[in-house]
Amino acid sequence: MNKLNKPTKTNPLDSELLKISEAKHHDPFSILGRHKKNGKTTVTVYLPYVETVEIAIPKIQLQRIPDTDFFQAHIINDTALPQYYQLKCIDKAGNQHTQYDPYSFGSQLPEFDQHLFSEGRHWHIYKKLGAHLHTVDNIEGVLFTVWAPNAGRVSVISEFNSWDGRCHPMRILGGSGIWEIFIPGVEVGCLYKYEILNRNTNQISVKTDPYAQQFEFRPQTASVVVDEAEYTWNDDTWMTKRPKHDWLHEAMSTYEVHLGSWKRDAQGNFLNYRDLAHELVDYVTYMGFTHIELLPITEHPLDASWGYQTTGYFAPTSRHGSSDDFRYFIDYCHQHNISIILDWVPAHFPKDDFALARFDGSALYEHEDPRKGEHRDWGTLIYNYSRNEVRNFLLSSAYFWLEEFHLDGLRVDAVASMLYLDYSREEDDWVPNQYGGNENLEAIDFLRELNTVTHEQHPGTVVIAEESTSWPQVTRPTWTGGLGFSMKWNMGWMHDILSYMQQDPIHRRHHHDQLTFGMLYAFTENFMLPFSHDEVVHGKGSMLNKMPGDEWQKFANLRLLYTFMFTYPGKKLLFMGCDIAQGTEWNFNQSLDWYVLDYSYHKGIQTLVKDLNKLYVKHPALFQHDFDNQGFEWIDCHDVEQSVISFTRKTEQETLIVILNFTPVPRENYRIGVPRPGTYHEIFNSDSEYYAGSNTGNGYIVSEDTPWMNQEQSLNLTIPPLAGIVLKL
Repeated sequence: MNKLNKPTKTNPLDSELLKISEAKHHDPFSILGRHKKNGKTTVTVYLPYVETVEIAIPKIQLQRIPDTDFFQAHIINDTALPQYYQLKCIDKAGNQHTQYDPYSFGSQLPEFDQHLFSEGRHWHIYKKLGAHLHTVDNIEGVLFTVWAPNAGRVSVISEFNSWDGRCHPMRILGGSGIWEIFIPGVEVGCLYKYEILNRNTNQISVKTDPYAQQFEFRPQTASVVVDEAEYTWNDDTWMTKRPKHDWLHEAMSTYEVHLGSWKRDAQGNFLNYRDLAHELVDYVTYMGFTHIELLPITEHPLDASWGYQTTGYFAPTSRHGSSDDFRYFIDYCHQHNISIILDWVPAHFPKDDFALARFDGSALYEHEDPRKGEHRDWGTLIYNYSRNEVRNFLLSSAYFWLEEFHLDGLRVDAVASMLYLDYSREEDDWVPNQYGGNENLEAIDFLRELNTVTHEQHPGTVVIAEESTSWPQVTRPTWTGGLGFSMKWNMGWMHDILSYMQQDPIHRRHHHDQLTFGMLYAFTENFMLPFSHDEVVHGKGSMLNKMPGDEWQKFANLRLLYTFMFTYPGKKLLFMGCDIAQGTEWNFNQSLDWYVLDYSYHKGIQTLVKDLNKLYVKHPALFQHDFDNQGFEWIDCHDVEQSVISFTRKTEQETLIVILNFTPVPRENYRIGVPRPGTYHEIFNSDSEYYAGSNTGNGYIVSEDTPWMNQEQSLNLTIPPLAGIVLKL
């Protein structure tokens, strides 16, 4: 402990030294290090755990200021003293070590970077803020920088200084609000945090680095210094092709995965990213999915949040290994032609006191007013999108994942909660915008900037909105007034079809509009059809157990539902476990119930999903015109009494006919009109014995000269019970 209790009249610096010893000095660089006055140089250091200290070259002994942990040397001629001098210290246990004095180094962060950040326009700010390996005149160490404009003092605390905030207080860089210090000798793997003094209350908080690129394994929370240049990528071919990727007109079948519960090892532990890469790629390739979407792997303290309460916006969770392990995961996926999308959460953040909440003692990242700054339902805080530095933090996070980790897209969580100031709020619990409306104008501007920047800087990548309202032009260009997203989850279609499928088939004729209503708006946005994790938790039941009827009917209904999804306009997303008809709800805390594949019905669902993926990817009619009406036409959407619908999916080169029977009654001698004469082949049947169905089907059918449904030709066929079939001329 420091022994300096009060300033003395004999030394005018004593009051300043007292502030440093009490870790309350706003500008420690003005006192510590080398300072020249009246032709005399004074070197002052503060080393609480040191018994003696001397400058190594030239050898100059520093004298302890009595009853303190300060050491000083007064030098008349300092020409032999290097600009960056080393201190040889002997600690109180008699151990000797040599270190450069961090207070001999000038400011390292260029003013240009500070200026861009303050304007909210520094997409690479993650390369500047945080903890980065840094070299000054061949002296290696780590440059620590953090934004905390309202702090009275900020210190780096770590293993190397016994987590003592008095040892390495930082300098403030003018009005930027950024604090920095270069500490020589710090290496990769070092654990660290920031100790921050509230300048108004003198309270001290200990915070992780908002820009850290790795964290300790939970429940520990320290940030970790990483070597950002270590990993060597092997996906050059993929990255060269990506800017030319025409995702609008290509197949996109996405397997949504929570890495912590897809599979675990025999002891129930998390798998490493590298092991997951091999096992997941093998499975996804076998199943025919084109994309993997990961629930948030951005670092988070609570497993039960599934990653949606993020504390590390630049760090993959250490549950599965290091940052480079995750790079390997993505690299391996790309080498096997699988795209990776990351679930990303700019809508809110948790209140954990070690992270962003009241970071510098003030509402820095969040709004001060809880009516604007807090999600009551979720117990989380809302970003202040009007603040340049906060927007820059989020924008650079998005940029970081696309550039540094080669991710192919982002799925933006909870967009609706960002768009509306009154989202899930009582009437008197929100603040209108400047025009009196409920639109969050700052969040809208942020989302438009997000999509503009990512699409311009990373062509070929996608940004997908989870947006559940009727907000217009979510996926239309920003210059036409849209938000600029690539795609939007079709929550309306998903809710309608699940509501319909849960009806007993005998009652479905009363709900027929739920099957067909979605086509009224299907091409107003670029839609993705999601059966996501949200639909198989919190008492909603698994996909299988949503289905009515006995065991056979449940599985038949599920096969029918997936057939409808894969033949309906829109890109596809299916959550893990749904592909094997897991009977229980998803449990984030354990592996999926892979054992169910020992049973024929479950194996049949898996085989069906695999074959639907093959069908989907093979036939451009099922994906080329997902977002415009050229690719879809009803044959008959009015057969309410029999609960049958039929439609075509088409391109200029091919036409497929889809017929779906939503009752357990086989429809024999069912006639539909067809656009061309010829022989039609049944290329898919969800009732096939391969899927544990009843194997009712058609094989080849020759069209007849019987006009039907405004067509000159028609087919007389059998529609299997609770099944969908696909025909091709």
